[in-house]
Amino acid sequence: MHGPPGLGWPCPARDTVARVGVYFDSATATPLHPVARQAFLAAVDEGWADPGKLYTQARRARQLLDAAREATAATLAVRPDELHFTAGGADAVRHAVTGTRRARGRRLVVHSAVEHSALIKAAGDDAVSVPVSVTGRVDLDALRVAVNPPEVAMAAVQSANHEVGTVQPVEAAAELCAEAGVPLLVDAAQSIGRMALPTGWSLLAGSARKWGGPAGVGVLAVRKGTRWEPAWEGPVDVPAIVAAAASLRAVVDEAAVESARQSALVDEIRRTVASTVPDVEVVGEPDERLPHIVTFSCLYVDGEVLLHALDRAGFAVSSGSACTADTLLPSHVLAAMGVLTHGNVRVSLHRDVSAEDVRRFLAVLPSVVGSARAEAGVAGL
Repeated sequence: MHGPPGLGWPCPARDTVARVGVYFDSATATPLHPVARQAFLAAVDEGWADPGKLYTQARRARQLLDAAREATAATLAVRPDELHFTAGGADAVRHAVTGTRRARGRRLVVHSAVEHSALIKAAGDDAVSVPVSVTGRVDLDALRVAVNPPEVAMAAVQSANHEVGTVQPVEAAAELCAEAGVPLLVDAAQSIGRMALPTGWSLLAGSARKWGGPAGVGVLAVRKGTRWEPAWEGPVDVPAIVAAAASLRAVVDEAAVESARQSALVDEIRRTVASTVPDVEVVGEPDERLPHIVTFSCLYVDGEVLLHALDRAGFAVSSGSACTADTLLPSHVLAAMGVLTHGNVRVSLHRDVSAEDVRRFLAVLPSVVGSARAEAGVAGL
């Protein structure tokens, strides 16, 4: 019997499937890791039954689910009974907020101004938004004040920002929350599988599609002792969860080498963009940042125009908030930082992006920006 790779089986070589253009938007969704694909196909044959039933096929599905839970928990350094699988990263955040409010009998959520839109929507209009610096780091003094009122149900500070890559001072935030007796939710979607996770949190959420697992699988870890009531749990997709667990183990094994490689490429992008594109602002922390994300804003041109022009040139990038690209509103992250909210491009790398891909992008970028400015009638400024 063959089992899913990554849960004790070997990892295949780097995927060599032909691509259309170069994909630079892994902060939204990372291409499926080859281990995830193999694990899913293996689990489909044995994990299709309902793991909550008692017959033979169900027990086999339960074995696969339990093995995936144990493997994921070990990778995240939590107990298996602290780990919950959800329908995605946004679903994990919603479960975290809803379950904490229910258990604590309070509604008010305090969060950094640059949290993911899923968290901001779950927190609601009455939430308290804590300001950030021009590089996107949360104001700890303001957070200390915000978490002290007795009506606060919870606080939320992401591990690192999904738009500009800035790493947050989660450990310091956790100390402030602990002093106030307030549980801290950390959205670690961009950090899991890429860098060491912070400590001190009460709840931690993540998304499999950010680390190369399948879409539709999220994780929510709730530390023992945290007051949290789970909502009704529907059926789970065992093959997808197995694939997520297998790919997580694979990317963690690769993380040291891949993070160093991608960080060097991001450094090159930051330097080259600043030196070759006039009137550009590279945003976010230059040092305390994720290894794979860089965002820059270009004056005198619309970000959507740049996105389409770069797509025609063979490069898929994101502009503004990945989750509000279908609206006319500017990025709430960039607005909170007080930086240029238009003409921005986010490049986020993954394991299949090569140095050659990055250098070809950097070679065409100045002419793309120049052409977009010329079309807008602002060339030469």
